Formats: sequence, structure tokens, C-alpha cells
Amino acid sequence: MIYQESIDFLRDLAENNNREWFAANKKRYDKARENVIDFTTKVLDSVRKIEAGMDENLDAKKCVMRIYRDIRFSKNKAPYKNNFGVSMPISGLKGGGVEYYLHIQPGNSFIGGGYWMPEAPHLKAIRQEIDYNADDLKKIIDDKAFVKLFGDFRKQEQLKSVPKGYEPDNENIDLLKLKSFVAWHKLEDKELTAPGAEKLVADVCSMIHPLNVFLKNALS
Repeated sequence: MIYQESIDFLRDLAENNNREWFAANKKRYDKARENVIDFTTKVLDSVRKIEAGMDENLDAKKCVMRIYRDIRFSKNKAPYKNNFGVSMPISGLKGGGVEYYLHIQPGNSFIGGGYWMPEAPHLKAIRQEIDYNADDLKKIIDDKAFVKLFGDFRKQEQLKSVPKGYEPDNENIDLLKLKSFVAWHKLEDKELTAPGAEKLVADVCSMIHPLNVFLKNALS
């Protein structure tokens, strides 16, 4: 589980986002990060049972993203993120593609998966797969258990215009216009800090698994 102390550290960091405070609380950060790494290790052990192709060399330490923000081109000059982000790609060692993603932030935590904002070639391939095999995707995202856990998959950001190569009257135009293909489920602080939190997160990942399979097949 995630320790309450780790949640408290993030809450305090959000209120004191400066280098002086962070330096004075570095030991708290190190302890919180180790907690998240340990939690991620246990989640990965479970996820590997459903994602047989997940790289066996994927290390929980590398899954936990840096807390330091790149402020060079940002108006927000706060030096640190107020969350722990955990990227668990289903193939290879680099995130940013089809993956599971855990976000730990007081009052705003969630577990998700899919492919967020695919690059142009991947977006084209996913749209083609939807055009050819939309029924396979709809069987996943319209399943009652899926909708109950993640909501309406179609209500993600969409293009305002029809994507090139498709017609406005395409029966699956609502799916073809999507910019991202993700499912996510909010996690309460009390759920993350309770015994068995690792299983809860892994169980949600198992519900996302069919979506990730569909997306991975589109890119293969």
C-alpha cells in the first residue's frame, strides 16, 4: 500500500514547492519514492501475469517518473511535480505508448491505461484498426463492467473535423475522431493507503488489458 506519510509529503510539497523546502525534506521524499517503487514492483508482478509480452527487464525504479519539472519553456516555474507518476509500458522499456499509468496525488489519484495522444503514424494505424475491426473495440468499451469502472470511452477529446480519409457518416466516426484512447479510474486516498491496494490497482489493470491488446495489435 501507499503510506499515509507519502500522501502527506505530496500534500506538503504542493504547498511548499520550492528548492529550499525540498532540500530540508529530502529524506521524506526519498522515503516516499521508495514506497512508490515498492508498490510499483508488486503491481508489476501482478500485471505481468496478464501481459505476457511485458519486458522482463522492466524495473519499477525506471517506471517511477522524475519529480523534477522541466521549467525551461513553462510559465509555471514550480521546480517539482506535486505527484508521483508511474509509467508501465506493455512492450519495451520506454513509456509513452500503449501502457498502464498510475498517478499518485492527494485527492487526484488514478490508474489508467491505453495510448494517450498517439504520434501521427500510430494514430493512423489505430484509426485503420478501428475502421476494420470496430466491433472488437466496441465489445470492450461498451461492456457494462468497463463502462461502470471507466465511464463512456467516447467522451474523450475529439477532433472537431473529420479525420482525413474518412466520411462524416461513418458509423464509427465518434471513435475515429478520438485524439487519445485511454481508460482511467479514480482512486481515493483511503483506497491507496489501505491493505490490498496493490491488488486493487492490478485488478483495474486487468480490466484495461483487452483495450491495450486491441491497441497493441493495431501497431503490430
